[in-house]
Amino acid sequence: MKKRHLYSLIVMLSVMVFMVVNVHAKTWKISHVRPQDTAIDKDLRWFSDAINEKTGGRIKTKVYPASALGDYTVVQERVGLGAIDMACQPPASSADKRFQLVYFPYMMKNWAQAKKNYSEGAPLRKIIAELYAEQNIHLLAVWPVYFGGISLNREPVSPGDPEAAKGIKLRVPPMKTFQLLADSTGYLGTPIPFSDAFTAVQTGVVDGVIGSGAEGYYSSFRDVTKYYIPSNTHFEVWYLILNKETFDDLKPELQKELNGVAAEFEQRRWDSAEADQAANEKRLADYGATIVDITDDQIASIAKKIQSVVWPDVLEDVGTEWGQKVLDSIIE
Repeated sequence: MKKRHLYSLIVMLSVMVFMVVNVHAKTWKISHVRPQDTAIDKDLRWFSDAINEKTGGRIKTKVYPASALGDYTVVQERVGLGAIDMACQPPASSADKRFQLVYFPYMMKNWAQAKKNYSEGAPLRKIIAELYAEQNIHLLAVWPVYFGGISLNREPVSPGDPEAAKGIKLRVPPMKTFQLLADSTGYLGTPIPFSDAFTAVQTGVVDGVIGSGAEGYYSSFRDVTKYYIPSNTHFEVWYLILNKETFDDLKPELQKELNGVAAEFEQRRWDSAEADQAANEKRLADYGATIVDITDDQIASIAKKIQSVVWPDVLEDVGTEWGQKVLDSIIE
């Protein structure tokens, strides 16, 4: 009887050990929207290697580039459900219209101000984390991308004049902020999912794209970009997100190690992002695109119109009182 009891105990312990090992051995999927070997792809592969080494293999991840797991709007929902573990991507406003606020055009003036507002502890960063938490998503880190611009497959018309009717159709992301940004500056905005945007330009459905920047246009649209207007339309930030239950289920020491690697992932990007933007503008030019001259005064004129015309409309859409509190929290 004692031998049988001992044998049963050994079996039970073996099963428990097997289950624990299996939990830690699960490989998390990390989704992102850019092709392989782009800046975000390389940074996420660094993150994947670093967290594996830091945790001694207790957290393993695999990177899936180029929206291989689905369009970013779908991926965000699946991260909340736990069907996809992680992603580093733009926030989707389809699940919560308030995410439009982080895309407010001309909300940030320069890189220094952007870092103040999106870094750990900043009021805007806390608000974004709260929005994600409501969708069962934990915000791990931010990945600043660029100040945005406009990619065109045809010659621009009065690019520095927000009052001029341009007769140019632009693909806009399916959210009100970009639709109004295009329409209010003389363009004809056409909402098209990111996954269909290249084909839309290639086939002439639209004449260009708004909602991205030099990095995005070089990565995904360089073959249809003949002109690039660096008009600082918006400050683009992507968020390294994780299913909240997955994070909460980690032991405290693993949470600490994960947060540490995520913080280093973020800082590495802040250190390189501004130079990366300039390098991508040069890449576009070297590939054959014309970088359109636009002055600081022209950008200021566009920003003034957007802030007076677009901001009130979007504030009404997300909730004026809530949205105004967010804008009031912006650090100059």
